[in-house]
Amino acid sequence: MSRTSVPATGTATRATSLYDQLRTEVLAGVLEPGSKLGIEGLCERHATSQTPLREALNRLVADGLVERREQRGFVVAPISAADLDEITRTRCWLEEIALRESIARHATDWEEALVLAHHRLARTPRSLAEDRFEDNPEWEPRHRAFHRALIGGCGSRWLLAFCDQLADQHQRYRRVAAPRALKTRGVKAEHQRLLEAAIAGRADEAVALLKAHFERTAQIIRDDPRLFRGDGD
Repeated sequence: MSRTSVPATGTATRATSLYDQLRTEVLAGVLEPGSKLGIEGLCERHATSQTPLREALNRLVADGLVERREQRGFVVAPISAADLDEITRTRCWLEEIALRESIARHATDWEEALVLAHHRLARTPRSLAEDRFEDNPEWEPRHRAFHRALIGGCGSRWLLAFCDQLADQHQRYRRVAAPRALKTRGVKAEHQRLLEAAIAGRADEAVALLKAHFERTAQIIRDDPRLFRGDGD
């Protein structure tokens, strides 16, 4: 019995590790949208066998970050203007509900977590260089933590899980807008106004600010002439 349980546990652990690595690479754009994920090449690069790798890829398919296609195997989910619009619209719908619920409940631990998340984000520069965009790897996790904290008091783990999945999808688009947004947008001030409205219990204002925040990002992405070349939308 022990001989069969140990490998099974090991395979599951390895699959989880591979899932985390591949998910990070997809979200960071290391694995580009539409690119083929060859099983043999990935096995060699990650020094693994096919079983845990396929399990990891199937989990990414369930997340919507990877697609499984007949005759082609696995590919990173492509991007499009239409998909961006749908993600942004759906994220606005769901996060409005979650934010309103969080504000209505206004639990002390929610407020404390939100203030702390904002403090950490505000102290983290978006770019490591002042004269050009140089991605700061600490900024993205803290940005995600702030937005998660905004809606974290809604009381629904299912709603939060859906919001997390949409945030992952949005991140794939948002990373390409970062260099342009740095020069044209006061993101830090947007986050500050969001914090103040939420803490003060001004739900309508907070929701309007959040939607404008998401839609402003989507517009910057749409305006990038390199991104959707040949996109029928």
